[in-house]
Amino acid sequence: MKRFLLAIGVILLAPHVRANSSTWQPSPGHRQISIWPTSAPDAQATGAERTTIQTQHLVAGKPWTAVENVSEPTITVYSPSGANTGVAVIVLPGGGYQELAIDLEGTEVCEWLNTQGITGILLKYRVPHSGPYWDPQLKHEVEPQAPLALEDAQRALGLIRSRAAEFQIDPHKIGVLGFSAGGHLAAAISTHFEKRLYAAIDSADQESCRPDFAVSIYPGHLWGWTPGKNPNFDLNPDIANHITRQTPPVFLVQAENDNVDNVNDSLVYYIALKKAGVPVEMHLYAEGRHAFGLRHTAFPITDWPETMKIWLETIRMIPSKKSPVP
Repeated sequence: MKRFLLAIGVILLAPHVRANSSTWQPSPGHRQISIWPTSAPDAQATGAERTTIQTQHLVAGKPWTAVENVSEPTITVYSPSGANTGVAVIVLPGGGYQELAIDLEGTEVCEWLNTQGITGILLKYRVPHSGPYWDPQLKHEVEPQAPLALEDAQRALGLIRSRAAEFQIDPHKIGVLGFSAGGHLAAAISTHFEKRLYAAIDSADQESCRPDFAVSIYPGHLWGWTPGKNPNFDLNPDIANHITRQTPPVFLVQAENDNVDNVNDSLVYYIALKKAGVPVEMHLYAEGRHAFGLRHTAFPITDWPETMKIWLETIRMIPSKKSPVP
């Protein structure tokens, strides 16, 4: 999300943006649930939460909404109104760990998942500086003092698993799906589930925070992390050093002409997963660039949801609609 965020900084000064100082609210019929019973651990002052409707940098001809200064992380549950597979997907919007593309890579995805009989759970995790981010002044990636977004993801997974019956989901079929920085967060929670980064609070923290599968769409912050050297073909060691055979199955999608996060972000993760014997499926496309979410464009990469559905069938998360091969 590096250049994307720099562009956002310019866009926010333009007249084609409508800002709202109030906190983001989901559409009627959906309730935000605080994931922490009291103050979140490692709380940091971020200023008042603000939503910004982007009307200049359109995606598929439509504006999108960014949320900044999230200090009170929440989940919002989107339950299917028809058939229910019992599968749940925690959706992790991108935004460079500086903001959240809350509709483009959040609510729109949850609503589509509902049409597939899947419960979508939107995680509004803490930003800014809650994960590795690009510092335009220092001109390199910066690791935060505390990975607040990963703390939120760990807490959310345990909380959702502890309330599986209430949400009408199978506690053994809970996955994560992230975009850009959210794609990195999906990788982080897939490799950091053995030990929580915070002291246990209640019974929800006794539940496993390992996702049963993970999807990263145009992920960032995974490639070129050797300190003191030029970016090379290395996986971020914070991810690489925690990949084991227990890492859940992974699905990757990225465009080779991604203008924000290099396609090597997916490549180095794929190679490391293969070496560890983790089931992984990767789809690379010549064109498509970055930050298209679920919105359909002229590029074939935006058909990724249908490809992901087939993958979910192959890993036996959702029932296959095809007859078994004799």
